[in-house]
Amino acid sequence: MRPLAARWNTLAVALALATMLGCQGLSTSKPNSLSTGTPLPGALSGVPASVSFGSVPSATSQTQSDTLSNTGGTSFTITQVTVTGAGFSISGLTTPLTLTPGQSTSFNVIFEPQSSGNSSGNIAIASDASDASLNVALSGSEATQSQGTVSVTPVSVGSVTVGTSGTQTGTLTASGANVSVSSVSLSGTNPSEFSVSGLSFPVTVTTTQPRTFTVTFTPGASGTASASASFASNASNSPSAAVLTGTGTSAPVYSVMLSWTASTTSGVTGYEVYRAIFATNSCGSYSSIGSTPSSSTAFTDSVVADGATYCYATRAVDASGESGYSNVVQATIPAP
Repeated sequence: MRPLAARWNTLAVALALATMLGCQGLSTSKPNSLSTGTPLPGALSGVPASVSFGSVPSATSQTQSDTLSNTGGTSFTITQVTVTGAGFSISGLTTPLTLTPGQSTSFNVIFEPQSSGNSSGNIAIASDASDASLNVALSGSEATQSQGTVSVTPVSVGSVTVGTSGTQTGTLTASGANVSVSSVSLSGTNPSEFSVSGLSFPVTVTTTQPRTFTVTFTPGASGTASASASFASNASNSPSAAVLTGTGTSAPVYSVMLSWTASTTSGVTGYEVYRAIFATNSCGSYSSIGSTPSSSTAFTDSVVADGATYCYATRAVDASGESGYSNVVQATIPAP
């Protein structure tokens, strides 16, 4: 093959962002008789053994969980569950309910203060287990209403790529008197895409010391998302709410745009573009990824992987074949 006397100028590269059982021995003596142990009877346990709600603002409710387990060796059936005490209730537990050995079931315990001061209650659980009854003590109180008010800053997380998360800080501020904030709940259009963290309830917000919290936005799709964060407290304006917003954006798609100076040799009919993967401080084996006519000195590589580094070179083509490689350039694709 006659080499082409091609004169190459620098090959330029640009990165473009597009929207896109054991063994037992034998015995000669009389064999032992086989015995089977009697399994332990079913035993009912509750964790925790008591549920304390602490101080809960009036006109609000708080929920905690409790778990019932069979710690014995036979099954038993829970036949009845009775809740006593004003403001206490349960959900998620229906009788009759059979628990096999080792099986557990969880349910919710709810407290909504009905009067000022301390409240107490009990959950009585009847069954045919070895311990036929189990009691879970309940306690809670109504928070004394503060004469203060609490305000919450709106929080905009901004643009976040779908499949990732972004965070932003919000602030709780009290005025008039100190305020005890007991819980936060999310509602609105896209509550599942937001979460609030950074506060250990109950939290006291003083008139001189605001409290900050973190809003995390994890978009499930492109476009604007919003939710409302509602903070329950003993403030006179409880609950206090703020709007949370964020925008989901599509993950970026990259391409590499190559350009070069035309060969000055006559008879060139086109150019062949080659690519290799750069690894361990050198370029690997080159393979052709496309070609252009002699009138075009640009090529776009749209099939690239995030986080990869590529080497590129071109060859001029005429009737006799291809010239040698041009200079080599590299392009690194951003990691996701």
